[in-house]
Amino acid sequence: MRENTIIGFIGTGVMGKSMALNLLKAGYPVHIFTRTRAKAEDLLINGATWEESPKSLAEKANVIITMVGYPSDVEEVYFGEEGIFAGAKPGTYVIDATTSSPKLAKKIAERAKELKMHALDAPVSGGDVGAREARLSIMVGGEEEAFNEMLPIFKTLGTNIVLQGEAGAGQHTKMCNQIAIASGMIGVCEALLYAEKAGLDPNTVLKSIETGAAGSWSLSNYVPRIINGDFSPGFYVKHFIKDMKIALESAEEMGLQVPGLSLAKQLYEELAQMGEENSGTQALYKRLKQ
Repeated sequence: MRENTIIGFIGTGVMGKSMALNLLKAGYPVHIFTRTRAKAEDLLINGATWEESPKSLAEKANVIITMVGYPSDVEEVYFGEEGIFAGAKPGTYVIDATTSSPKLAKKIAERAKELKMHALDAPVSGGDVGAREARLSIMVGGEEEAFNEMLPIFKTLGTNIVLQGEAGAGQHTKMCNQIAIASGMIGVCEALLYAEKAGLDPNTVLKSIETGAAGSWSLSNYVPRIINGDFSPGFYVKHFIKDMKIALESAEEMGLQVPGLSLAKQLYEELAQMGEENSGTQALYKRLKQ
């Protein structure tokens, strides 16, 4: 850890909270801002410093990590009157870990360059468990020099850290991740429902199929939760729908057909209409069980 590193962290939701806590445990000074202060109390108890706005936070920190909900939130946090760019100093590193628009990532990078700052888009994958255990997969877009400078911080948060290319490449890679998960979750839930209809023990079925060709992170991590009736969010349905919309928009811009993604988005939107928008993505089981 560089002695002069002061981290600002914006967004302490399901994953952001664990990420900020791991930075505190590693010995970094961490200033935090989130819209609901009550959600940050655990971090404050563990030594984080509260800031009243992204601008105030940016005035104190030289590395700023954002982990918010939607592209509109990212836009506001960076470009708003009380945003990061209104307070950050030249030389500051800004890292957006939100799953957001590749076009917005490029816009942030361009503005950062104008202000003599360094920007990286670095969305993550691994859910609440990966964030808690510092085993996230981190997909990075931006300049290699900035990536190398921030690598020690990334290593505090994850284990699979890859520079994918220029600004926006991290977000495009995360879209690949979400596209694979979208159709995969349909398969996971359908397989579990089939096992139940066939009168099989789902736990026993899982033992057989999770280590074979059907094996996946979603299968191993979500099926036990579904079996136990646990639909709490490791990743919110509403945020997954947001990701799928971004992926579909990007695919359309590239002239790419993604029928599996289109079906998954439709099913998840129907699930949200059932009142499950704040459940975990494994709640798709409930929609398919109807």
